[in-house]
Amino acid sequence: MVNHKKTNLHGMTVHTIETKKYKTTSFILQVKEPINEKNVTKRALLAYVLQSGTKDFPSSKELRSALDDLYGATLNADLSKKGENQVISIRMEVANEKFLSNSEHVLDKAFHLLSQVLLAPALEGDVFKEGIVKKEKRSLKQQIESIYDDKMRYANKRLLEEMYDSEPYRLNVYGNGDEVDSISSKELFDYYQEVIKNDKIDLYVIGDISTDEMVDKVSKHFRFSKDRKEDEANAVNAADEKRISEVKEIFEEQDVQQGKLHMGYRTYTTYADDDYFALQVFNGIFGGFSHSKLFMNVREKESLAYYAASRFESHKGAVFVMSGIETANYEKAVKIIKEQHEEMKKGNITESEFEQTKAMINNQVLETIDHPIGLSEVLYHNVVAGTDRSIEEWMEGIKKVTKDDVVAVAKKVTLDTIFFLKGAGTNGNENV
Repeated sequence: MVNHKKTNLHGMTVHTIETKKYKTTSFILQVKEPINEKNVTKRALLAYVLQSGTKDFPSSKELRSALDDLYGATLNADLSKKGENQVISIRMEVANEKFLSNSEHVLDKAFHLLSQVLLAPALEGDVFKEGIVKKEKRSLKQQIESIYDDKMRYANKRLLEEMYDSEPYRLNVYGNGDEVDSISSKELFDYYQEVIKNDKIDLYVIGDISTDEMVDKVSKHFRFSKDRKEDEANAVNAADEKRISEVKEIFEEQDVQQGKLHMGYRTYTTYADDDYFALQVFNGIFGGFSHSKLFMNVREKESLAYYAASRFESHKGAVFVMSGIETANYEKAVKIIKEQHEEMKKGNITESEFEQTKAMINNQVLETIDHPIGLSEVLYHNVVAGTDRSIEEWMEGIKKVTKDDVVAVAKKVTLDTIFFLKGAGTNGNENV
């Protein structure tokens, strides 16, 4: 189904996916490093500085103009947390030369520009340009501050800080707002050089392409130093995750109209494990879809919540429940959420819940891989987890999950932390 080839060049792994499905060629660079408190803010700032100027296009304006000349190509950088890793993603999309009357070596120019974003940033002397660093510091601080204003994201951030208080996963992917101003251009450039020397770098090229031609172009445009040494895969071993003796309950008060109830569970299963497929089905039945137990029981039947859903983190082995409720309904909502988990442990799963969930997951995977960025994300799971599972094997794995498999996973899933952001001065339950 997916023609995915991997080529290890000196310094990076090139993944080519030859397909006639898209009228564009997509490039996705994934740059991975274990989450590190010392570097987490610098790394966030670096992602934005890299997309703001290169040696040949030393300002945002010149870079945008170069993209326009490439028939309106797009370029953006962002950050994500995958298990205990902080990943910089740099994505670029260009028109396929075959659809252009006057292509003027679009692919060559695209490779040149992308390689410069990573390997030849805009410098003043031998450090990043001060103007770019200042501008991106402002943007990063706004990004961090915006989390406080979005109460669902804020509650999620606080849940992670409490649940993983002594683990790197607690750290926000955008870093710490208090540290941003003190990062100098020199310090940032020194860190950038470490990244280029040590980080695991994967490049996905997706489109109507030839693997041999792409590998030649990568070899021509991406030159790394001979002493480059990639960090090994930093996959979480789910079996080593901490055991829970007592559930943590954390309450915080703010002037909010709607309380935010977030609950974190450890699953002791990650992408690399055989029961990962059963965990996916578990999450789908529990709270992943609109037919799920949380949605049907907490929101529809009891009308306790404005929304109630769950999601899981493939590489940390966690399930997170999110719900928006009236403060007075806290204890009742927690009780009903816990009851849905108990129902699953007892095997009280209807045939319709089970089959509908599997069909929805199947559709979700197909929908995700229908887009080049989604396809690269699905394939990148293997890099993060140190596995080699094809998309076909993934879909077959979901198909083979039995109800007993889901019950076995449900029994492993353990509530760790409850975080409740409640309205200030509300007359809810005295215990809240």
